[in-house]
Amino acid sequence: MHKKIKIIMAVTGITGAIIHIINRIQFSIAGKRNILHHVESNYFDWRFGKIHYTKKGNGRPLLLIHDLSVGSSNYEFHKIVDRLSRQYEVYAIDLLGYGLSDKPNMTYTSFLYVQLLTDFIKIVIGRKTDIITTGDSSSLVIMTCHNNPEVCNKLILINPQSLYQLSLIPSKRSKTLKFLIDLPIIGTYIFNLVTSRLSFKSLFRKYYYSDSNKLTETDLQAYVEASHKYDCNAKYSFSSHIGRYMSFNILHALKEINHSIFIIAGNDKADNKAIIENYLSYNSSIEVTYLSGTKQYPHMECPDKVLSQLEIFL
Repeated sequence: MHKKIKIIMAVTGITGAIIHIINRIQFSIAGKRNILHHVESNYFDWRFGKIHYTKKGNGRPLLLIHDLSVGSSNYEFHKIVDRLSRQYEVYAIDLLGYGLSDKPNMTYTSFLYVQLLTDFIKIVIGRKTDIITTGDSSSLVIMTCHNNPEVCNKLILINPQSLYQLSLIPSKRSKTLKFLIDLPIIGTYIFNLVTSRLSFKSLFRKYYYSDSNKLTETDLQAYVEASHKYDCNAKYSFSSHIGRYMSFNILHALKEINHSIFIIAGNDKADNKAIIENYLSYNSSIEVTYLSGTKQYPHMECPDKVLSQLEIFL
């Protein structure tokens, strides 16, 4: 019996060592191409870490905020930044825990990001700002606008998350998932599986793009790189996201804000019309346009269509 225990412990130790080595190799390989680097890169020294952002152009300020999905970064807007910078002073931010921003070991919450956006606009931009945001980040912008209306101007929401999903609070199951991902070795291994090239390819084909032929190898590698920058600390924003700590019930705020809101919706995204109709039921002044042949990220898949709509609204 004692011998069996020793064998089990030895096998467990060897397995753990092998998984650790695999994790180290994957993190070292992921960022080799350095796709996320920008000549316009800047850093904002915030209270919880350095926030990476790019700044380009002159004119009215325009802030671009990426989705909260794993692998997200300001790369999401790389196909529209140059055109927008011809007329606007464009800021594209990497939120804390994403892209090239710092990724401290902590629980990331919606309240944390609302404070970050407020501070960023007040300190870095310094003027009332138009904002373009995607997916889950739309709720952060709505709350930022509600709490500090003086910092926001026009709001453009690209495929905002459903109001039902945003109202979900951390449950026993979601907390368990967060705990599992936060584990040092096995949690990192699971995270590496979720953020592999094949996993991102599947996400783009099923949920992000209508036409997978438009997906490039650079797109895939950018998401792999963004989810592995700064070693395994990249997993903590992911675990907080699936743990529902970034969820925000915005019904009250959506009813009360008086800012101009424009929604760009992917026509091919599942249940999107019902999601958008729900937004309109709480704020009937919202303007909406549906873009055919697009899903979650029309600004990556069909940038010209998005730019045409932005030109009209902005």
